[in-house]
Amino acid sequence: MVRMSAEERRESVIRAAMSEFARGGYNGTSTETIARRVGVSQPYLFRLFPNKEAMFLAAATYCLESTRQVFADVAEHETDYEGKLKAMGNAYRTLISDDPERLLMQMQMYVAVAAAEASGDHEFGRSIREGWEVLWETLHLELGADVEQTTQFLAYGMLINTLVSLGFPADHRIWEGLYETAHPE
Repeated sequence: MVRMSAEERRESVIRAAMSEFARGGYNGTSTETIARRVGVSQPYLFRLFPNKEAMFLAAATYCLESTRQVFADVAEHETDYEGKLKAMGNAYRTLISDDPERLLMQMQMYVAVAAAEASGDHEFGRSIREGWEVLWETLHLELGADVEQTTQFLAYGMLINTLVSLGFPADHRIWEGLYETAHPE
């Protein structure tokens, strides 16, 4: 049996935390559940992360960065705006179709930050906002540094996130106003 390095174990915990937080949210997910999923003890988990908040923020960072990387990877193979737009849209549709927990984690991030802000904790969402800015900047540059195009792409994406999260099937009339390629598979 091959032993994982500390960094590999940490990455394993981050991926497991993303899955658990995606399903249960920040408040509904225990560190015990994450430790059990990874197959480690809670004390070991707390050697990797100081607390539950740090685990959530690491999972959120992973979710945002890996999503950003998908966009950057497909865009680098396209030379024009339309090609990049289509490639990034298709890649995102595939991403949330193949990995529905990624979409759930995104939604949980928004809820967790909003709840923290509402309770007066303005620091909790700082790293998530920073990650979102990096994602925005990547899209912005790939789409020709046009604010309207970046905003439209993200607005469509958020609408798609909402419709998919609510479970609207691909053939529902609510999808009619969106590009055919935006419909779920």
